[in-house]
Amino acid sequence: MLLGGTLAAGLARANGFALDDAQWRQKLSPEAYRVLRQAGTERPFTSPLLKEHRRGRFACAGCDLPLFASETKYDSGTGWPSFWQPLPHAVATHTDYELGLPRTEVHCLRCRGHLGHVFDDGPPPTGKRYCMNGVALAFHPGTTA
Repeated sequence: MLLGGTLAAGLARANGFALDDAQWRQKLSPEAYRVLRQAGTERPFTSPLLKEHRRGRFACAGCDLPLFASETKYDSGTGWPSFWQPLPHAVATHTDYELGLPRTEVHCLRCRGHLGHVFDDGPPPTGKRYCMNGVALAFHPGTTA
């Protein structure tokens, strides 16, 4: 798993944000820890951020790096907050084979927390669907990226 063990710790240190496992467990709720640090997935249609339509920004729940502007959020009908584009220098991706087929995993560029996956079935102008776990995000109303 990409985010478990020393690889994730080394990458996070290289990006200027490092906590040990005990600090992550103290900082995050059990569900946020499972998603962000263990690449888990929250149940669909459970995130209050699905109904969040105010102007603002969505940041990493682990390190508060701004990730998505509210203007790029849309209702994908999948049960997870979805965006058609991240902010510049906010996320990184890598291919995971967790389900046997390749998927593109999305994680926070700074703390390397697992956010969700990106798919090629989104709306214009990018055609991308960044399908994010709501528990991995924090919403800041009225703020700009």
